[in-house]
Amino acid sequence: MDKYLIAGLGNPGAEYHETRHNSGWMVVDKLAASLNATFADRRYGFVAECQLKNKRLLLLKPTTYMNLSGNAVRYWLEKENIPNDRLLVVVDELALPLGKIRLKGSGSNGGHNGLGHIQQLIGQQYPRLRIGIGSEFAKGRQIDYVLGKFTDEERELLDPAIDNAVECVKSFVLAGINITMNAFNKK
Repeated sequence: MDKYLIAGLGNPGAEYHETRHNSGWMVVDKLAASLNATFADRRYGFVAECQLKNKRLLLLKPTTYMNLSGNAVRYWLEKENIPNDRLLVVVDELALPLGKIRLKGSGSNGGHNGLGHIQQLIGQQYPRLRIGIGSEFAKGRQIDYVLGKFTDEERELLDPAIDNAVECVKSFVLAGINITMNAFNKK
C-alpha cells in the first residue's frame, strides 16, 4: 500500500493555536477530522495514521517549532520509508492573498523558515501546498502578523480555503500532483 506523509507546519502551544503561522496545522486537523483520524503525541510531533481509499496517510504536526520543522519531516520520512514525492508540506504563505492556495512540486523556500529548514535537510524536491494568509501588516510587523490570530472577517475567507486545501490534499494522494495542480491552482 502506498504511504504518504502529509506535514502541516505550525508551532505547538496554546499561544499559537489558530494563528496565521499555524495554517498548516489547521489544514491537517481538518483533514484528520474528515478521515476520522486521531493524533497521538509521538517523536517530533503529533501523528495520526489513516487511510484514504487504498493509500495510507501519516499526518504530522511537527512540535519542533516552525524553524526546525525539517527535523520532524526528515525523521518520519526515514522511519516510514516514504519517498520525497509522497511528502506534502502544508504551510502558510504571505505572498498569496488570504484564502488562495497554491500547490507546487518543488521550488525555493520563498523566505519561509519552516520550508527553509526542511530544504536544508532533504533538498528542494518535495511537494508543498501554500495557504495564502495575505500580507496586511505595517513595515517591520511581519512577526506580529504571522503569529497573530485571524479576525472574524478573515475567517470568512480562510475557512473555505482550508476546506479547499483538504480536498487538494486528497486529490494529491489519489490523482497525483499534475492533475491536482491543474485542478486547484486555477481556482
